[in-house]
Amino acid sequence: MTTVIDIRGLQKRFGRVQALDGLDLEVGEGEVHGFLGPNGAGKTTTIRVLLGLIRASGGTAEVFGRSPWGKAAALHERIAYVPGDVALWPNLSGGEIIDLLARLRGADTGTGDYKARRARLVDAFQFDPRKKAGTYSKGNRQKVSLIAAFAVPASLYILDEPTSGLDPVMEAVFSEEVSTIAKNDGSSILLSSHILSEVEALCDRVTIIRAGRAVESGTLADLRHLTRTEVSFVSDGIDEASVRALAGVHDVAVASDRYHFTVDSADVSALLPGLGALSVQSLTITPPSLEELFLRHYGDEITAANDDLEPVAR
Repeated sequence: MTTVIDIRGLQKRFGRVQALDGLDLEVGEGEVHGFLGPNGAGKTTTIRVLLGLIRASGGTAEVFGRSPWGKAAALHERIAYVPGDVALWPNLSGGEIIDLLARLRGADTGTGDYKARRARLVDAFQFDPRKKAGTYSKGNRQKVSLIAAFAVPASLYILDEPTSGLDPVMEAVFSEEVSTIAKNDGSSILLSSHILSEVEALCDRVTIIRAGRAVESGTLADLRHLTRTEVSFVSDGIDEASVRALAGVHDVAVASDRYHFTVDSADVSALLPGLGALSVQSLTITPPSLEELFLRHYGDEITAANDDLEPVAR
């Protein structure tokens, strides 16, 4: 697989702040790669380095085998970028801005192919291109950026919180467009998002970043072993000791007549004969989700943040 984005030991300092601290990231040709982490983890800084907007303090970053800092203009001919907070020219209409952005990327906006693609996207996103951008909501400003990005084919799409401000219906339209691009065009997509379900549905691989460095990277199948699988079943006269005696079980709980516990994902197959011997009913096995994997690395911070909240007086 050809490597489109290749980051090794990337560092970026802003004064005393170490925004990136030895980040490694690799995105292959035709791959949809999820880039996960909360605000302040270093995602946007990484993207700014990839776009050639800022210079790295150390390490290497290459896009299509070139340094973004030295070859930004040439690379941008092959890149479509969507930020999470879009600023537009308030006196231009949405349609005028879409065409302007397309021309800046080298597109001939007079061709039938471009017009057809643009019209399809305007319809799909339920967007009115005639209104002045100064009247648009955040969601409509985001639609301008998305339509402009998707209207001109690119080799690499860098999407930084691209569905910010969109309602669930438009999020579904976005997901469909990404799936179509990845399947039909063979383009690479780096998707930075807070919406874990979106990443889980769209991405071939994910990288979780914490404090400026990657803490996990791989396919969801590769990473599922890092979290436990949930198992539940209805008992018929089974005592709790028999359940706890099963190999590899953790956190056994009983609610009414249903048992719940977790098991290391690698031990699920070894557990099944024991469950069969107990003649369990209504067995449910739920594989770990991307959210659980994310919380593995950030659950402590979320708990600390919740502990710091003052109780609301009533």
